[in-house]
Amino acid sequence: MAITGEAVDEDEATARLRAACLALPEAVEERAWRGTRWRVRGRTFAHVLEVEDGDPPSYARAAGTDGPVCVLTFRADGAELDALSHAGHPFFKPAWAANVVGVVLDDGVDWEEVVELVTESYCASAPKKLVDLVERP
Repeated sequence: MAITGEAVDEDEATARLRAACLALPEAVEERAWRGTRWRVRGRTFAHVLEVEDGDPPSYARAAGTDGPVCVLTFRADGAELDALSHAGHPFFKPAWAANVVGVVLDDGVDWEEVVELVTESYCASAPKKLVDLVERP
């Protein structure tokens, strides 16, 4: 995903993600301590929020920017986790969870790729019987 420097608005990102996330079985949306997150059976599989003036600091450090930027964190596993963890900007690897990866969202973001990443994140988080109901991109 190319970074052009123009940040995506958090409300726009949330609206785009909402459609993809809530189409997944038993997914729920809720306000997080910051931003919005989507969960399946109590496990967060996507979280979008804005980093501004270095706040929240853990996200600013992980993304390597004080903002303003909108970021999405999600879960990955296997080869995808390894590839995204080492891909560099716009992807970043937060320190707080072994299987969480983040991406800085800008106006050049490939939303189809984001939907695929969120769908795979859901599949890494959901019980097998729910994963079996998912049509993967």
